[in-house]
Amino acid sequence: MALSLPSLNGLRAFEAAARYLSFTRAADELNVTQTAISHQIRRLEEQLGLKLFVRRNRTLALTREAESYLPAVRAAFEDLRRATQRLKRPQRDGLLTVSTLASLAAKWLLPRVVAFQEAHPGLEVRVSASAHLVDFGREEIDMAVRYGRGDWPGLRADWLMAEDIFPVCSPALLNGPNPLKRPEDLAHHTLLHATLSRDDWQLWLTAAGLPTELAQRRGLTFDQSFMCIEAAIEGLGVALGRSPFVEADIAQGRLVVPFDVVLPAEAGYYIIAPEETADDPKIALFRDWLAKSVTPGAKAPPPAG
Repeated sequence: MALSLPSLNGLRAFEAAARYLSFTRAADELNVTQTAISHQIRRLEEQLGLKLFVRRNRTLALTREAESYLPAVRAAFEDLRRATQRLKRPQRDGLLTVSTLASLAAKWLLPRVVAFQEAHPGLEVRVSASAHLVDFGREEIDMAVRYGRGDWPGLRADWLMAEDIFPVCSPALLNGPNPLKRPEDLAHHTLLHATLSRDDWQLWLTAAGLPTELAQRRGLTFDQSFMCIEAAIEGLGVALGRSPFVEADIAQGRLVVPFDVVLPAEAGYYIIAPEETADDPKIALFRDWLAKSVTPGAKAPPPAG
């Protein structure tokens, strides 16, 4: 026999009273009388067969059972709130909003969005650049491309591509006054840094067998990786390029790779979406398009470990 659920009004009264540890404040929030809150909680206690609150020196406290019960009650109300919010949203079947990092958007995603729009003119793609992990319950975001290990609870994560990290520079630096022929020649050049990946140069220098002090010399620092890449194209110094960000510039000759020392990344890029919407037709369509557009050789996921 199915277990009957307790009163919804009782659960709302319990959650509010537990949050404030006050029947009076709970009554104010729910726009009912304190007596009504007391009756609803008493009825809930009768339905559950246990006490939820105890009074101690004019203060209200949760019983051990109530403390254990409260997180699940709060989560249930939050799920209901989010589901109702999604239900009341206007239909957006013709709009797909994708969130990703600004550098990945500028150097990798946007050219693919243009090609996708030409192939699917009935679906408008909007790109939202942000560094934070999307709260799909509160934000008008359908899917995201994020860097990590694929372990985001409650979200479906589909592998997209790996990335290698290696120095890149303008072709002019190869044969300038201090030509770049060997990694040791970096001592005579400005290193370009991105704020969010400040340690990458030290890791690469270690892999190349060079002193990490080279990374601590005065250089140029930018907020975003794509700004580093643009500075390298202009010949302002040597940047550490991440393969998805620089593949187009290398192919078109704006950047060159002066050395063959490559630092493999320990994570990679994933396409993420809420589990309950990950197979929506518009999300699946764009996810498959992105996966097919990845450069061959960039598709292998990092080894598990």
